[in-house]
Amino acid sequence: MYICYIDESGTSDVPGNTSHFVLAGVSIPIWHWRDADREITQVLARYDLGDAELHTAWILRPYIEQRRIPNFSNLDYVSRRAAVERERNAHLLQLQQQGRRTRGTYNQARKNYAHTKAYVHLSHAERLSLVREVADCVGSWGYARLFAECIDKLHFDPIRSPRSIDEQAFEQVVTRFDRYLVNIGNIGQPLYGLLVHDNNQTIARKHTQLMRDFHKRGTLWGQIQRIIETPLFVDSSLTSLVQMADLCSYALRRFVENGETDLFRRLFIRADRTGQRVVGVRHYAPMTCSCEICVAHRI
Repeated sequence: MYICYIDESGTSDVPGNTSHFVLAGVSIPIWHWRDADREITQVLARYDLGDAELHTAWILRPYIEQRRIPNFSNLDYVSRRAAVERERNAHLLQLQQQGRRTRGTYNQARKNYAHTKAYVHLSHAERLSLVREVADCVGSWGYARLFAECIDKLHFDPIRSPRSIDEQAFEQVVTRFDRYLVNIGNIGQPLYGLLVHDNNQTIARKHTQLMRDFHKRGTLWGQIQRIIETPLFVDSSLTSLVQMADLCSYALRRFVENGETDLFRRLFIRADRTGQRVVGVRHYAPMTCSCEICVAHRI
């Protein structure tokens, strides 16, 4: 049995606030699940994060209040947390006192602070080091495979496509994971897979119904032979391997949108391949695109 952990980055809305939508899945055999989880836990422990969720986009944001704290890097973790909390509470109080005209700013600041609370004791350099260590960890898993669909929303033509952006991405990831299971299975001893998805309520019902249709009618590329059941939707804060899918989807989107290669190259090594050709990850973009994904996909 293989489990494919799935998460997304960017928005599938057009135009939305990103130029790309990425759906990524990280597949591991169940007999390596505990090893993988233990490795990630050990990295987090070195940064005093305990059971904190690894949400890459929130970790790598700049925390401007850290710049206001004298000698922040020289403080211990407890002092850093206390100093950041004071700065943030003072900022929220200031926004409250300004009244209704800053209500939107206040609500956004509260949201940002809640999502980043677990990481405030780490400087930006330390947070970047953390994410790199985790990416290197995933990149070293020879038993893992990366599947992803990176859709350029300007290239996507809803008139020609029978599915929406997020539906196409899901169909592609499902198809490639299923094909991988067929390819590595032995005759008479087939391998089976299960999808574990971040619990996004807006897409849970849609992807569940899509998977039911795939089991009945197949995908655009053929019948589903090795994936069982519909996706299991879980709280990503409780499942470290879904957080790895979040890391992969983030790294892929930052690469196709901004050309950022640091995290991308640490993880792209795990993309499923047939010979030298990358078959597990695709950049759905104009044929003129010459990015590393497109070049590797055309070999």
